[in-house]
Amino acid sequence: MGVHLLAVTFDAHDPGSAASFWARLLGREVVGDRDELLVPGAGTQITLQFVRGRAMKVAKNRVHLHLTSTDLDEQSRTVAAAIELGARPVDVGQRPEETHVVLADPDGNEFCVIEPGNAFLAGCGVLGEVACDGTREVGRFWSEALGWPLVWDQDQETAVQSPHGGTKVSWGGERPPARLPDHRQRLDLVVDGGDLDSEVERLVRLGATRLADGGGTHVSLADPDGNDVRLRA
Repeated sequence: MGVHLLAVTFDAHDPGSAASFWARLLGREVVGDRDELLVPGAGTQITLQFVRGRAMKVAKNRVHLHLTSTDLDEQSRTVAAAIELGARPVDVGQRPEETHVVLADPDGNEFCVIEPGNAFLAGCGVLGEVACDGTREVGRFWSEALGWPLVWDQDQETAVQSPHGGTKVSWGGERPPARLPDHRQRLDLVVDGGDLDSEVERLVRLGATRLADGGGTHVSLADPDGNDVRLRA
């Protein structure tokens, strides 16, 4: 029994455009229908999902992606490719001495192209990190929920990673702002070898809050920091 991470999901005004951008930038393919599109990751690379949503973007995302670079030339090529595909530079308060590059995809989602030599993301693959706002408690919740080891736990910052390696999911240590009516990102989970109700109960015992049922096919939850989670049968 347990759950596994299906995808990091983004609401998008145009899921096709958003999925195409990320598939081309990461060298992946797009699968699914026009309103719910997956950009699958191979092996231990996390899958991205884009679904049609109407919520307007009113603040910096709670979740953003970090892409890795092996050298400065690759970092520059990744940035140039992203801009050619429709990304734009954005200012989220980064300092002039910081060497990562912050961009927003065509749907407004912030992401970073990380400088080479970043030891924390060494060996994690091109999609090195899903970086989230959140407390130490929520990082420990996700470690228990997914059965992934806590690979970083220092100064209130946490990170988890599949036992097989690959993309890390991290939390910066600060509690995010009060829950918005419509979050534009969430983690989508799938039940492994058990029933939906029992896994919902397990996640609630760990600190999640049950929000709504989806007709027996899924349940909407919030993690201990109020971030949206969807658990599918």
